[in-house]
Formats: sequence, C-alpha cells, structure tokens
Amino acid sequence: MAFGRRNDVEVKLEETKVWECTSENCKCWIRDNFKSSEVPLCPICKSEMKQATRELQVIHNHSKNFM
Repeated sequence: MAFGRRNDVEVKLEETKVWECTSENCKCWIRDNFKSSEVPLCPICKSEMKQATRELQVIHNHSKNFM
C-alpha cells in the first residue's frame, strides 16, 4: 500500500517574476516567462496586469513561441 508513502523529491522554490491582474474581483496571475505579449492583459477578465514576484516552484518554458 502506498497510503503512507511520502514524496522524497525536493521541491525547488525560487523568487519568480509574475504578472497579476489589477482588477479587484479577479485573482488571475501569469508567470513572466509564459506571458503572450510584452505587457499582457488578463486572460480571464481582460484588465491590465502589473508586475510582481512570488515564491514558486521552478518551471522552464521551452516553447519556440516564447518572447
């Protein structure tokens, strides 16, 4: 049984640039390396977004379409 088993892989966290929605009613955010334009609009409510930082798990974007 695997019910008591713990994941032994260490999660690597890093200070990451993100874009956060400025709308009071929306909690959407996007990692900087996954944005679709230089200054993105919120994909949920189309409001402006502001740059911020968060402590997040490291994820690399290997897309050829990345800006």
